Amino acid sequence: MVRGVFITIEGCEGTGKSTQAALLAGALREAGMRVTEVREPGGTPAAEAIREILLDRAHDGLDARAELLLYEASRADLTSRVIMPALASGGAVVCDRFYDSTTAYQGYGRGLPLDEVGQLNRFATAGLEPDLTIVIDLDPAEGLARATGSGADRLEAEELAFHERVREGFLRIAAEERGRVVVVSGAGAPAEVAERVRAAVRTVPVLATVLH
Repeated sequence: MVRGVFITIEGCEGTGKSTQAALLAGALREAGMRVTEVREPGGTPAAEAIREILLDRAHDGLDARAELLLYEASRADLTSRVIMPALASGGAVVCDRFYDSTTAYQGYGRGLPLDEVGQLNRFATAGLEPDLTIVIDLDPAEGLARATGSGADRLEAEELAFHERVREGFLRIAAEERGRVVVVSGAGAPAEVAERVRAAVRTVPVLATVLH
């Protein structure tokens, strides 16, 4: 059985990663690929319910370990019910956030032990790893200004220092896993960022001839 291609889009708040995930999924479809587009947390009824808990300001002060386990529960359901079947059928999957977000937010941001976060990430995904992860990088202050124009969710409302730690986490992940993770600038118009994303995607051999 031929496994499909798994691409994840990561970044801090307001970097435009959700827009870029949608644009990339559209470009791959236009190129003739069968694409499943998902987001984290979410993507299944149970995972979407968990998303509501995680982002609701009513749960400010949620214990960091409880937060971590909720993300992993959402991820486990999405991975087993949606991502793995789509990959097994040979299709492409574009995921808006995956386990690198947990490492960055709950590991670097919250200060939970990185080895324990990593173990839970592997458990929740049954060891599944993306073929390519694109981190869209932007100064956290600029990103938050973009993201919170109509009000902040529970994570967006965290202090700037938290978001700076998260950004540092993403950049450290990229430095440690250069074979999988590519950092692109989130500055500029969405079309400009999309070109950088497409250039990164072309580094995946199976996609090199698909996206021109």
